[in-house]
Amino acid sequence: MYNILLIAIGPSIALLLFFYFIDRYDREPLTLLGKLFLGGMVSVVPILLVETGLMGLNFFPGIMGAAYTAFVVAGFTEEFFKRFVVMKIAFKDEHFNERLDGIIYCVFVSLGMATVENIFYIFGNENPISVGIMRGFISVPMHMLFAVTMGYYLSFAKFTTEEVRRKKYLKMTLWRPVLLHGIFDFLLMSGQTLLTLAAIPFVLWSWKVNFIKLKKYYNDSKMMQNMGNLDD
Repeated sequence: MYNILLIAIGPSIALLLFFYFIDRYDREPLTLLGKLFLGGMVSVVPILLVETGLMGLNFFPGIMGAAYTAFVVAGFTEEFFKRFVVMKIAFKDEHFNERLDGIIYCVFVSLGMATVENIFYIFGNENPISVGIMRGFISVPMHMLFAVTMGYYLSFAKFTTEEVRRKKYLKMTLWRPVLLHGIFDFLLMSGQTLLTLAAIPFVLWSWKVNFIKLKKYYNDSKMMQNMGNLDD
């Protein structure tokens, strides 16, 4: 029982600690991060309600039904509510003062949601350990990567001074992670061998491009810290 619970929540805890400590130059308050993580957990309730309703509208046959489930039911619904939590709790918070913060906030919300989702999947499966290990290495980290993409554009929206560009980036905080989420789920849900195998390079590509985004904002944070030290 406890081993299965650890498998269910362990990946999220590891990723949360990684992102908490990588924000080394201007670390966010634990109270704010806790609210974001809890908000992500609570978001599972409306997500389940909306997904249940949308699944009832899935009248598409075969692979079209898989695409609808991947992009609309799962991708759009989950990313919409995760984004909603970030916007309500953190977007206007005074501590949102550097680009790396956008990624940190989105990751904490996303992992809150992913933790609850993982518990449901694992405890509801006949082979909880094997499913938990697979999800721990693939599904939970992918939620984190979708969040990196969301946070990357959230910071552009936060710090641009042009209203037109702000609106553009705010839209990108939704449709970019929805697209990534939808592609990932579709490849796994398609039932087509070649498409399922294509999930492997897609996961590797997602790691690469989002690591570049994270590294860019980490270096920005480091540079701001160095400039602050020079001012002192």
